Amino acid sequence: MAAADPTPDPEPATSRIAPRRALVTGATAGIGAAFARRLAADGYDLVLVARDGERLAHRAAELAARHGTVVDVLPADLATEEGCGLVEKRLSDASEPIDLLVNSAGISLNRSFLHSTVEDESRLLRLNVHAVLRLTLAALPGMAERRHGAVINVSSVAGFGPVMPGSTYSASKAWVTNFSESVAQSVRPKGVRVMALCPGYTRTEFHDRAGIDMSKTPGWLWLRADDVVRDALRDLDRDRLVSVPDWKYKLAVFGMRHAPGRLWRAVARDARGRTGRRES
Repeated sequence: MAAADPTPDPEPATSRIAPRRALVTGATAGIGAAFARRLAADGYDLVLVARDGERLAHRAAELAARHGTVVDVLPADLATEEGCGLVEKRLSDASEPIDLLVNSAGISLNRSFLHSTVEDESRLLRLNVHAVLRLTLAALPGMAERRHGAVINVSSVAGFGPVMPGSTYSASKAWVTNFSESVAQSVRPKGVRVMALCPGYTRTEFHDRAGIDMSKTPGWLWLRADDVVRDALRDLDRDRLVSVPDWKYKLAVFGMRHAPGRLWRAVARDARGRTGRRES
């Protein structure tokens, strides 16, 4: 009688480790698009969120063809109740869990608070603050239950002080940074990471879309979106609560945090400029 074969049967294909999956908002341009490119190259399956469905589909097809990854699209306006609800539902789907949430969607305005409107300021708060809160809250319970996952909330160096007089953008980003640091400490024992990403001026469509003229900003102040994303993912791996890419902005943040308030308020200015266009 032949001896039994001690070699175990191979595991069925269905038991293979599932691919990592990331959901990125604001994925058609700027830092959000850079995150999508980098994560696709790193082997993540993606769910991309943005308002422009046609542009979103084009971005998804390009990434899928280049990297052979699965890229789903979810057209949604996160400044609306319906848009937030759609993305919350996807983040709560336990059958296809999200391992990494990147909240990158955001806006600024090209006018000071005195000349703004309730409608525009409310839209800024709904997108920059309310959507970040809702999507983070939708993602974290599942991540905590799995004891795995991460959230990157894109904030700004501007959030460390009211450096643009009359702008509510910096106030909204101060909330994002503080919120992310606080939540990060509460979920860290559960194996979940939350980090605020605080870049300085970054070459994207962000300022143009807001109608902000940045032509007088010195070239050496600008960062590349791909470099910002590289530094963010490195800092996430290092379990940092706040990521400030590039040494010059690290120095700027140190100054805003520790220099006498009257000193940096004396040099604060509205650097937004004007182009005569309004945020669409």
